[in-house]
Amino acid sequence: MATTLSKGKNKTNGVDTNEDIKPWIRRFGRFGHMAKGTVYALVGLLSLMAAVGVGGKTTGTGGMFQSLASIPFGEILLWIIGIGLIGYISWLVIKSIKDTSRKGSDSKGLFIRFCYLIGGVIYGALAVNAIQIAMHAGSGGGNSEESISAQLLSQPFGAWLVGLLGAIIIGYGVSEFYSGITKRFMKKFNISEMDDHERKIAKNSGKMGLISRGIVLGTVGFFFIQTAFSSNPDEAKGLDGALAEISQQPFGQWMLGIVAVGLILYGIYEVIRGRYEKMSFGKQ
Repeated sequence: MATTLSKGKNKTNGVDTNEDIKPWIRRFGRFGHMAKGTVYALVGLLSLMAAVGVGGKTTGTGGMFQSLASIPFGEILLWIIGIGLIGYISWLVIKSIKDTSRKGSDSKGLFIRFCYLIGGVIYGALAVNAIQIAMHAGSGGGNSEESISAQLLSQPFGAWLVGLLGAIIIGYGVSEFYSGITKRFMKKFNISEMDDHERKIAKNSGKMGLISRGIVLGTVGFFFIQTAFSSNPDEAKGLDGALAEISQQPFGQWMLGIVAVGLILYGIYEVIRGRYEKMSFGKQ
């Protein structure tokens, strides 16, 4: 009886008791953040090896997945990453529909929640790519950004759609860069559950990682806008194209090395985020 009254009280206070019986969704989302962090850390590691000239190469996720597949137990790791990314996608969808991040229903909030869905599509392609390579069902060498651009360009007002996508990516990159500079990302963590050492690692890795990711996203968005003007999907480039472009600038190898370290740190930040991020959907 008391339990029933308690549940009724929770509903009266606006608390969704379904959250208390679905903690597995939260755990799946946390696992997803860790898988995402692993992807970025490995891409950063390969790029750092390229920057210092020890056998690595600037590559995006597809090339990184291929490299993983060639090492012992690499295919098992690809399965883990692919499944983990599905968890991350699931959490993005929940954030968009349930508004667990409390972005609101005004125009700004709806736009941010829509961007979560775009992120879900992008990471969905990564998950499929990882699993296909693990199953020997795909080469992983395709340019997903080129494919997206080609599909959009074939639609009415396609060039405008590609340009809009590029602007959204740049805007998100600026947001990530600003979050790194101001350290506002620390608001996402359950600080009370972290010790001093964990807080320090989260703060330092998040700052450098988000700044680096912001730069890379800005570069990717620029390529999409360039594609919108030229109507040539070949000009759409993803992570590998952005890293290659950075390496070709004056002092490019130094710049690539710094960005690569930043991506490794971003990966570490995402792993910590998976453990300590505030998630309202399910028990903390």
